[in-house]
Amino acid sequence: MWIRAGRSSSMTTWHETVIPARSRIRSFAGIRSETGMAGVAAMAISRRALLGAAMGATAAALAGCAAKLPATHPVAGASPVKSPTPTPAPPVVAARLIGDGSTRDTGPQPHQPRPQRLAPGEEPPQFVVLSWDGAGETAAQLFSRFRGLARELNGSMTFFLSGIYTLPERHRMLYKPPRHQVGASAIGYLSGQSVHATIEQVGIAWREGHEIGTHFNGHFCGPGGVSQWSPADWDSEIDQAIEMVSKWRTNTGYTDLPPLPFDYPKELIGGRTPCLEGQANLLTAHRVQQWRYDSSGTGTQTWPSTFQNGLWNLPLPQIPFPGHSFEVIAMDDNMMFNQSRTPNGDPGKRTTWQQQARDAFLAGFQRAYTTNRAPLIIGNHFERWNAGIYMDAVADAARQMAQHDAVRFVSFRQLIEWLDAQDTTVLDRLRTLPVGKKPAGGWAEFLGTA
Repeated sequence: MWIRAGRSSSMTTWHETVIPARSRIRSFAGIRSETGMAGVAAMAISRRALLGAAMGATAAALAGCAAKLPATHPVAGASPVKSPTPTPAPPVVAARLIGDGSTRDTGPQPHQPRPQRLAPGEEPPQFVVLSWDGAGETAAQLFSRFRGLARELNGSMTFFLSGIYTLPERHRMLYKPPRHQVGASAIGYLSGQSVHATIEQVGIAWREGHEIGTHFNGHFCGPGGVSQWSPADWDSEIDQAIEMVSKWRTNTGYTDLPPLPFDYPKELIGGRTPCLEGQANLLTAHRVQQWRYDSSGTGTQTWPSTFQNGLWNLPLPQIPFPGHSFEVIAMDDNMMFNQSRTPNGDPGKRTTWQQQARDAFLAGFQRAYTTNRAPLIIGNHFERWNAGIYMDAVADAARQMAQHDAVRFVSFRQLIEWLDAQDTTVLDRLRTLPVGKKPAGGWAEFLGTA
């Protein structure tokens, strides 16, 4: 059951009863070609590696056909969408400007579900998290496009913002990346127009209920990159990301945009590292102890658990890859590498590649939906690789997922709110379900005594 704030000024409620129904490969982390390594291996790569930035990679080899699954976001309102019942609107909180006026505390975020515990024997919903790394590039078009998709799905997404996307290039010397020259960046800087659009879109997205996480700043991968950063380096990188977002007005001089409607140090509760590298030291950084989750790893399609420091571990999963004997990480760049090895592959094969990517996302969804109901996490980028086929594939797959009952498209924040609301005995029981396995005796029996 979820009680969700509606997409109008009032609150709306949905009550839903769930219906059963490490080898290095150049600059790419954790990828596999069909020939070569034995077993199943996933590949995780950075979009900037594909565009020429030097990156390191860590291959994740799996035995057998187990698929890797990251925890995903819960979506309120499966198809068909239930009719909402109005509830009293939340109290109005006076906005408080912060610092130079770049941000302001406007109170609790609108349009957030209020999770409740599963009833004894109740089947879990199927959570799907759509997350975007480096959100901000070509923001005016793509940010708004996927905000629109979220409205269509009646759900929320997580946008991992790269801090330097709020910093104009003329002020690049304000950025002091750990172990690199001042002003350096492996992903460059946006134009002034794109910085303006990014700031505008971030504010709108948050008001619509989406989460604003972090993809950090300079996106340094490979030798000398984030995999070698110390906890203190990560603290510096996070502090600078917060500083850029919190002082965009001073750094840009823009006066025609409203303040971002959140206090970013409080809003920021998780992120994803560049190239999925450097997670071990990130988790021990002082700043990260104040977070609630991290999504910088890879995993299997099972129910998530926590790290030793208490943060939720929400990794990207491996999912079936149609036409291949191995599985692929549920991320657009990994599929691209396994198909074309380049962001500008053979135009004659793009239709086939798009269908294959779409079907991979759907295969991962079906495997979870029809068996253990483990959350499905999908990672994407605002990039037009192979003429944008991967963004189209994600959108097409999500629309098909939404046709099933008990599917909830949620942000990472919303997913962990639901997880935190559950009885620990129930979560422990859910974690015993392997990839692609139904509960013995059905959900009523499996969770009836948990």
